[in-house]
This record gives sequence, C-alpha cells and structure tokens, in this order.
Amino acid sequence: MFENLLPPLNNHNLPYPDTIHPIVVHFVIAMVLFAVLCDVIGYLTKNARLFEVGWWNMVFATLSIFIAIIFGQIEAGLATPYVAAASDLNLHTLIGWALSGVLAVITGWRYIIRLRSPESLPVAYMGMNVLLTGIVFFQIYLGDKLVWVYGLHTEAVVEAARGGLLR
Repeated sequence: MFENLLPPLNNHNLPYPDTIHPIVVHFVIAMVLFAVLCDVIGYLTKNARLFEVGWWNMVFATLSIFIAIIFGQIEAGLATPYVAAASDLNLHTLIGWALSGVLAVITGWRYIIRLRSPESLPVAYMGMNVLLTGIVFFQIYLGDKLVWVYGLHTEAVVEAARGGLLR
C-alpha cells in the first residue's frame, strides 16, 4: 500500500546515494576523543580553558550521537544482514544505544562539575573518560568489521543478497 510512496533502493540498498551513519558517527567519535584529550591535557597542565573545549565537544557529541543512531537504525534495517554478520550488527546496535545513554549521563555529570568547579575535574570523571574511550574504540572495531569484513551496504554484498546467495 505505502510501497509506492517510498523511493527505490539503489545498488547500496539505500534510498539515498550512500550511507550517512558513518559520516555522522565519525563526528561523534572525533568529538568524544578530542574532548577526552582536552580533559587529560587540561588535567595534567591545570589549564582550565581546555576543560571548556572538552565540555563543548561532549555536548555536541551527545547531540550528534542520536542523529548517528537514527541513521544507523535506518541503514541497519536496510542492510539485509546475513547470518555471519547478524550477531555483530546486533551487538553494534545494542552498544550504540547504550553508548548514547552513557554519553548523555557523562555529559550531564560534566555539566554539574562545570557549574560547581569549572577549574578542575575529579579523578572519578577522568576514570569515566577512560571507560568511555574504551567503549568508543570497541564500537569502532565493530563498525569497521561490519563494513570491511562483512561488506554491509557494499554493492557486491547487496547484489549477492538480492540474488539469494547469502543466508
């Protein structure tokens, strides 16, 4: 009934020219890692101006991760994952949603820290930065695996899936 309203899917099995999720998610990755780097350098050098840079990067990363998740959900739904890729795609999706919550909580905590003592960051917050960085790197690993190992949204894999060669 509504199929006529949807645009046709291209060679990447998408209604638009190429994947958008990786573009947006690279901004999130860069902002989170740069925020953590600024916090670490600011913590070690006692340069509070770097805390302000870290804060704003965390704010924009938190907003951007939800855009990345929206496109990730759309593109995961259109990916036609085969059995070998399905578990990694599901884990990547689960961790992505969890990471959005973790990032929102850390950014909220950072806001409170910024209001109370903008000249310093507690050791516990710096520890959460380390944990956040670890989660981000694991998520990068899974995303890279989905593209470079399983080939989701590549023309060859889409063609094989459409031809019934993948299960």
